[in-house]
Amino acid sequence: MTVAHLQQKPLTNLPHYEERVDLAAAFRWTVRLNMHEAVSNHFSLAVNDDGSQFLMNPNQVHFSRIKASDLLLVDANDPATLTGPNAPDPTAWGLHGAIHRNVPHARCVMHVHSMHATVLASLADSRLPPIDQNSAMFFNRQVIDENYGGLAFEEEGERCSSLFTDPKQRVMIMGNHGVLVIGDSVADTFNRMFFFERAAETYIKALWTGQKLRVLSDEIAEKTAAEIDDYPGQADRHLSELKLILDEQEPAYRH
Repeated sequence: MTVAHLQQKPLTNLPHYEERVDLAAAFRWTVRLNMHEAVSNHFSLAVNDDGSQFLMNPNQVHFSRIKASDLLLVDANDPATLTGPNAPDPTAWGLHGAIHRNVPHARCVMHVHSMHATVLASLADSRLPPIDQNSAMFFNRQVIDENYGGLAFEEEGERCSSLFTDPKQRVMIMGNHGVLVIGDSVADTFNRMFFFERAAETYIKALWTGQKLRVLSDEIAEKTAAEIDDYPGQADRHLSELKLILDEQEPAYRH
């Protein structure tokens, strides 16, 4: 076996290797969905019990190139984080560090400026109403940031993190900005981000028609959201299928 062949093998001895693979797969698939933003936006995943230590993408690397071994291991309680040679993007540190420090149930955090979620965040009323099954899954599970204050450096990150006051709220519609999704794992969070963008697209296109919307009752919307919350294994299976496709088409994400 040649040295070159050995170098091509995934580095399975890396700390938190399987978590790194899941996160790298999420980055790669976000590009395929055209939900990336040049070399901006960030995903993070907590790897210790209190959530203060987390994996995150390196500073200004395109999502399509991110591999498992590229991910930074960051400590939300280390004030020297931005002084090292592999320091993360300051806005990533500000936003994701604050959430991992202050919102312990946010094990995974994904922030994007995807088109339809950002259109929604640009409306004076940024609520996503339950007009179909996908949008109903976010009924009473979204929080709206009405006070955008500029780039998400530390002060802005702390402010945003304080908005997650209800553990049931797993999506922040960031007014004039984009969307931030939290969850229990990469699979859970990616699946939620995917369906939020789909739901926002449906809503925005429904508005284009100028017709009256068929909005579900609060009772049925909550029932649907609860049923989807409890639906077994769908998020894990979603990510598993995406990784199988990536294994065939661009296996370098595991390296």
